[in-house]
Amino acid sequence: MKKNQQKENKKPTHDFVFQKKNYTVMFIGLAVIALGFILMSGGGSDDPNVFNPEIFSFRRIRLAPTLILIGFAIEAYAILLNPDKEKKNTK
Repeated sequence: MKKNQQKENKKPTHDFVFQKKNYTVMFIGLAVIALGFILMSGGGSDDPNVFNPEIFSFRRIRLAPTLILIGFAIEAYAILLNPDKEKKNTK
């Protein structure tokens, strides 16, 4: 009888899916993605009849898309990261 009363008295706990470490890594990934989009912007021409070859620079063609892909990889890592794994192995 005592065991049944203890189960009834327990209040449900609301645990979050992600913890502080996950959100920190997610924020870093979002910052890298934002940096990639910022580096990709610009390079247009004020006059539509004049071609500006700056649009094909290394920064816009190689660096910015690479940063965006790295940011998405960081986001995937942040989602799959399990900070409790370290705590469970020590117990």
